[in-house]
Amino acid sequence: MDFYGKTFWVTGAASGMGRTVSLELAKIKVRLIISDRDKEGLQKVAKEIEDAGSSVRIEPLDMMDTPSIFSTAEKVIAEGEIISGLYQFAGISQRSLVVETPIENDRRIMEVNFFGAVALAKAVLPHMIKNGGGQFAGTSSLVGKFGFPYRSAYSSSKHALHGFFESLLAENAKYHIKVSMLIPGRVQTNISRFALTKDGKEHGQMDPGQASGITAEKAARLIVKGLRKEKKEIWVGGQEMLMLHIRCFLPRLYYYMATRIKPM
Repeated sequence: MDFYGKTFWVTGAASGMGRTVSLELAKIKVRLIISDRDKEGLQKVAKEIEDAGSSVRIEPLDMMDTPSIFSTAEKVIAEGEIISGLYQFAGISQRSLVVETPIENDRRIMEVNFFGAVALAKAVLPHMIKNGGGQFAGTSSLVGKFGFPYRSAYSSSKHALHGFFESLLAENAKYHIKVSMLIPGRVQTNISRFALTKDGKEHGQMDPGQASGITAEKAARLIVKGLRKEKKEIWVGGQEMLMLHIRCFLPRLYYYMATRIKPM
């Protein structure tokens, strides 16, 4: 896929992989639309994008606000933007057991990770079809491929993304719609800091395993390389990615490990 000069919309762009993917794309001299709840963070990233030689448009967005998602997309399209790629990184994680997690936390995580991503994809899809095609990227996770302790709602939301985006692809491949699912393992971002505990509060710390993971910059290089190759799944991480093979080819070993592995 030729990215040069095209327009890409990135959510969760104020920090983490959303930020680093935006900056990696900016090196290719594209136009970026960046969204996040963090307006101040978006301003900082926008300057970095401009310094890299790409143009940028800021669209603050709360992925829990469905009406705003649709109205923002409608405005962006009405103002003449032709979106070639929608790459969604906005999300929230979890650090609590099933037995202690109130249903309100499950709903909040699903609203951000799944329904927010679905709403924006639905808002942009007709536009892409009309303009001859485009590419979606949904951010899943290692635990989007299997269950894991302390991640029940988070894992569920990521499983759901696979079902939605794979169905979207099956229905719209004839319109030159592409889909890549991003499967990050341990990447050094703030996602564990902002993960919800059983009380609905922020976890407030980076997990040791995540702290030893690959940098967000390296993850961005792998992601953009995979997107340009239009890979259906883009695996991003280190040795922990072996769990994908174990779950697929040695399921009994996976079930043994899942009940004994230290999750935090």
